[in-house]
Amino acid sequence: MAARIPLRVDHGLPRDRRARVLSDLRISVIDRCNYRCPYCMPEDDYPRDHKFLSKANRLRFEEIERLARLFANLGVRKLRLTGGEPLLRRELPELVRQLSAIEGIDDIAMTTNGSLLPASVNALRDAGLDRITLSVDSLHETTYRELSGGRGEVAEVFAAIGAATAAGFASLKLNCVVMRDINDGQVLDMVEHFRGTGHVLRFIEYMDVGTCNEWNQDRVVPSAELRERIGARWPIRPLPANYGGEVAQRWSFVDGSGEIGFISSVSEPFCGDCTRARLSADGRLYTCLFADHGHDLLGPLRAGASDADLSQLITAIWTARDDRYSEIRGAAGSNSRERVEMYEIGG
Repeated sequence: MAARIPLRVDHGLPRDRRARVLSDLRISVIDRCNYRCPYCMPEDDYPRDHKFLSKANRLRFEEIERLARLFANLGVRKLRLTGGEPLLRRELPELVRQLSAIEGIDDIAMTTNGSLLPASVNALRDAGLDRITLSVDSLHETTYRELSGGRGEVAEVFAAIGAATAAGFASLKLNCVVMRDINDGQVLDMVEHFRGTGHVLRFIEYMDVGTCNEWNQDRVVPSAELRERIGARWPIRPLPANYGGEVAQRWSFVDGSGEIGFISSVSEPFCGDCTRARLSADGRLYTCLFADHGHDLLGPLRAGASDADLSQLITAIWTARDDRYSEIRGAAGSNSRERVEMYEIGG
């Protein structure tokens, strides 16, 4: 197992009940998506006429910027734009430009399915976007189409990778959610394709995010099993984490052909060093990916709350936090409660 390093020590910053600081904010800019991935937004639950948030009920860019600035004052250093599909939000480069001007923010990333990326990637780069993560669940045409709910094509993935690379994003993170008997048999093909490209392929255990994806633990392929399969073909060795609270365990190919990552929320929980909060498109703050409720920030913001009032509210929410869902997943009743859907707060 790759070694983890301690959380950074920042005296004076708010800490939750498990002494975790808040350093990473994931911002869902829109709850809509042009795909219908079965593990996130299955077509049966979200048909084409599904009513998503209205424009009036979404955070405006200036509201996102204001909240992000307050979070930066409380210790946040990394921002990630998510959705839904974030590129469905018009003028997204303008938001990136606003966020990149915030003092204290060191890194701005975006997670996308890539289908709309070629048209905007240069503008995003110019605005200050630092990193891109692409969702790539398969390189087989039929499987990819199935896992996008019949709405995506592998050709769009390659177009997105090409456009991002040409725009200066030399090393992309490529996330693959692995499900047994669906795409786990294609893992070695994906590794073979991306080895040596400079991009980092990351395998994510199928998680019980939300309540509509019919999660079944039998579909989970533990990261240890994937590492064994991959290592039997191409020897790999663990790498140290880049920072405390890093989500993925990093491994490198012994022959120097780059690295791969494993996100193992089910089999190897990492709640103890989780420093992430999530802001939904309707302005609710969630302190865990598996939360059953969020805390309203949009209401107070639009009611005229001062920066001091909002900062105090955020601090109170974070210091009351005691989330460790992945560690107690098997506890009685933990799997039966309602959880926020992933499309509302990003991955």
